[in-house]
Amino acid sequence: MLRCTRRRYGGRHRRSLGVNGEADVNAVTVQSWLTTAAGSLREQRDYLTQLDAAIGDADHGTNMDRGFTALVEKLDSLEAVPPGKMMTTAGSTLVSTVGGASGPLWGTALRRAGRALGSAEEFDGEQLAVALEAALEGIVELGAAQEGDKTMVDALAPAVRALRAEVDGGSTMAAALAAARVAAEDGMKATVPLQAQKGRASYLGERSIGHQDPGATSTALILAALEQSVAAEQ
Repeated sequence: MLRCTRRRYGGRHRRSLGVNGEADVNAVTVQSWLTTAAGSLREQRDYLTQLDAAIGDADHGTNMDRGFTALVEKLDSLEAVPPGKMMTTAGSTLVSTVGGASGPLWGTALRRAGRALGSAEEFDGEQLAVALEAALEGIVELGAAQEGDKTMVDALAPAVRALRAEVDGGSTMAAALAAARVAAEDGMKATVPLQAQKGRASYLGERSIGHQDPGATSTALILAALEQSVAAEQ
């Protein structure tokens, strides 16, 4: 399992109880998630760059670290906003600060997720599933990638399916995200034997086989951060 550094975001907040008696989560949890993700991406920056050096521009780790650092700084300056607005702001920050494909893709993902959440102060597992489905749809539309193309979709798509299945089956949000994290990591590892069909890695043809996709790896880290942040609040 990828190791994800957790940075807790403090602050008192009251939350309502959703289905199964679990607490819905709010903007504090979202900020904790994105801050935790930023810490993990910084910790794994050199590893992500090493992966990208084999099949890309050798800048994925640096780009993701820079973007998520800027994202956290932006969120720290915000007045109280609902989680949906926080995600759309985070997405816009990534688009404006991250080079390459990862900025527009993750920026689109977070903005689509934020719009799906709307202006609600809290959200439950069902609403989270809808938000991440919207995020995946945005990535697929923008990147024109499908599972098997050796991209971040290979980690995110199975994670979203696993989350949806668990939520529909009545699992708590924490349990659903644990299943999603496992699915993302499995999808990440499954990119190794694939030949890249999208992005710079596709220029290598068969030489891209045998390398783990950096975008799928950073995606697994980000989802692991989400699991940790929600589990800490339940």
